[in-house]
Amino acid sequence: MEINQLKYFKAVADSGKITAAAAELYVPPPAISTSISSLEQELDMPLFHRTGNRLVLNRQGEIFLEYVNYILSSVADARSDLRESLS
Repeated sequence: MEINQLKYFKAVADSGKITAAAAELYVPPPAISTSISSLEQELDMPLFHRTGNRLVLNRQGEIFLEYVNYILSSVADARSDLRESLS
């Protein structure tokens, strides 16, 4: 599992669309799609309900999003603390 996968997952969870997440992150849509698929394979479960071109978190995705938010927030806090330590 990589930080970029978590960022992509969160962007798709927030927008509900791979194309919107890709535009927000300046990443090609196929990269987002591949990353989400790899993440679901690694976790051995789907994280979204797929309806047409829209993705909606399922229960497991909602649980995972809570952890992703915590992880990404912790990484941002660590970066901030490290920068402050240089002052």
